[in-house]
Amino acid sequence: MKSRKKSRSLMDVYLTWPMILSVIFVSADIVLWFVNVQAAMILLLFVFIYYAFAFWLYFSRQGKLLSAVEKYAIGSNAVQSQLFHEMPTPYCLVDRNGNVLYSNRRFKEIANGDRAAAGSLIQMFPNIHEDMLPKDDETIELHSEFQDRKYLISMVRTPVTTGEDGELSLLSPELEMVAVYLKDETEEANLRQALACEHIVIGLIYIDNYDEVLEQIEDVKRSLLMALIDRKINRYVSTVSGLTRKIDNDKYFFILKEEYLSKMLEDRFSILEEVKQVNIGNELAVTLSIGIGYGAETYAQNYEYARTSIDMALGRGGDQVVVKSNEKLTYFGGKAQTQEKSTRVKARVKAQAFQELLDGKDKVIIMGHANSDVDCLGASAGVYRMATTLNKRAYIVENTITATIIPLKERFKQSGDYPEDLFITGQQALQMVDGSTVLVVVDCNRPSIIDEPELLTKCKTIVVFDHHRQASETIQGAVLSYCEPYASSASEMITEMLQYIGDSIKVKGPEADAMYGGIVVDSQEFTNQTGVRTFEAAAYLRRCGADITRVRKIFRENLRDYQAKATAISGAEIYRNAYAFSIVDAKGLESPTVIAAQTANELLNIRGIKASIVLTLYNDIIYVSARSIDEMNVQVLMERLGGGGHRTIAGAQLREGTLTEAIASIKQSIDDMIKEGEA
Repeated sequence: MKSRKKSRSLMDVYLTWPMILSVIFVSADIVLWFVNVQAAMILLLFVFIYYAFAFWLYFSRQGKLLSAVEKYAIGSNAVQSQLFHEMPTPYCLVDRNGNVLYSNRRFKEIANGDRAAAGSLIQMFPNIHEDMLPKDDETIELHSEFQDRKYLISMVRTPVTTGEDGELSLLSPELEMVAVYLKDETEEANLRQALACEHIVIGLIYIDNYDEVLEQIEDVKRSLLMALIDRKINRYVSTVSGLTRKIDNDKYFFILKEEYLSKMLEDRFSILEEVKQVNIGNELAVTLSIGIGYGAETYAQNYEYARTSIDMALGRGGDQVVVKSNEKLTYFGGKAQTQEKSTRVKARVKAQAFQELLDGKDKVIIMGHANSDVDCLGASAGVYRMATTLNKRAYIVENTITATIIPLKERFKQSGDYPEDLFITGQQALQMVDGSTVLVVVDCNRPSIIDEPELLTKCKTIVVFDHHRQASETIQGAVLSYCEPYASSASEMITEMLQYIGDSIKVKGPEADAMYGGIVVDSQEFTNQTGVRTFEAAAYLRRCGADITRVRKIFRENLRDYQAKATAISGAEIYRNAYAFSIVDAKGLESPTVIAAQTANELLNIRGIKASIVLTLYNDIIYVSARSIDEMNVQVLMERLGGGGHRTIAGAQLREGTLTEAIASIKQSIDDMIKEGEA
């Protein structure tokens, strides 16, 4: 055997050295002979004795020494094998298929008599697959469970070969084994879970319509109403062992342990509905917005999460809960119709802030979302009028021109009151940007769908005016942000702000038509999310010269679009007797996305329909338009697809899959919402 030959040659080296040294002594004796013969004779005698002893040692003791070394090696190997077998760490060797070739006593104890598990690592831990076994020298670690115990599994490849280094295996020379070590981390995981349950959750509760509700009841009943609301909030938080403190007339602060947060999540924050039941003569139901933060390293960071959450809840229209951790955002509620604020204080404050912001700036670049619609153009025209009134040069970015806005744009071009470069492309805008440029984003608060995303990174001063409910994706770093989901349209918001920009502002006919058209389209001709302020804005635009007849003519459809809409309506599918699905064929249509939205609006006129969903495939993108009246929050539905919008008007864009797959996905989302009580 090679190992024996290797041991013998090593022994020969050590036993030969005395004989080699005797040759040196003989040479020294010869030299001494010429110096002193008597001394040389004496040395020769000792050299002869030394040489005889070395010769005897080499030939008589080599076998016994080699036998002793081999016995020690055999005993050492047995001890090592026994140590591995008795090692307290569970250990085994598996082949490339996960079959156990060898396992120690501790590993067998874990298997607990389960032969199938003891013979296969994959059978023992189902989350381990063959392709997960290490193929090189790296160590792979993963977590798994077996028989209610949690384990950290470490795997490292151990190649078995027969080569020149003397290693030998009785198994296949090409076999690759994997050494597997198990670490029981059940107690550690339980301690981590217990520690996580002790973490503090911080929350904020705001009464959305505090002033509006109090105005509806008598003075003597106001304290009773607030007492009832306080009681419900305190009782709800106390049921999860939390602590509540009132920090303002309409604001509450609460804390609780993280282990109790799951109870709130399970009942989907029933406090939202409980507070609505408080009624002592108020016609308007009380609604709450709740922001919760948890999972951060510090209490201060959890509080910031809660602040962000409450801002998101308010920005999305209130009557909902936003839960934020360091990993994700979760939304609950949002069923109530957004209540319009009767006061214009916020519009005036934002208008004045915008006016102050433009001081010291030279250029204003106005941009909306991709595939601009009438509301986007109307809001852009209103911001253009504000900027020019303040003697600032303004431009409107339009990369894609849809058929619906062409007639309105022609009015600007034919008027003669506007510069030729009023409308520019995104690339032209990028070349104009400098330190004195203000970027104003209208009718959009999602960076992924704006017309020219690169402008967000190049412009240092960003302003956002939008009426859509905020989603988790928002434009970051805005110096001024005015997002009001109660407004029917962005044009309505800008119209209100116009009235607080200077005293001599004069809105021209094309601008008034565009803003009026934006309100008409987004409010579905004053039938959706329309309040007093919507009509006041429309009245102001009428006084500025908006022509209702002209706007109506602009919105007239051609025959092909009308036929496409009729075809889509006739082919509609009713799902669960309440949800209308249809597809618009984009072939031959100038603006299939607009036809899809109009079709969704028409389908709501069918009795019993809670929501309508219309899809169209245009430029390899599936556009989804969702509409409802008041029975379903289609914004939540579209957010599940990566979209967003309003409670009654929402949409999404799908860049993968087919129309059939998209419809199936939407139906599954509806089923999930029904199970969760959201639909």
